[in-house]
Amino acid sequence: MAKMRRKGDLPTKSCTVCARPFAWRRKWREVWETRETCSDRCRDEARRLRGSARP
Repeated sequence: MAKMRRKGDLPTKSCTVCARPFAWRRKWREVWETRETCSDRCRDEARRLRGSARP
């Protein structure tokens, strides 16, 4: 059986939208290197901001 880890021992990143730190999650294991936002709300906000920059 795998050894348990504390959440504090997991890698973290800062969200590009809200600048809050967020920790690694098992569901993000395949995309952790490209993950930029901490939540669906921030992801939607980033899309909205990128969309408004277009002419």
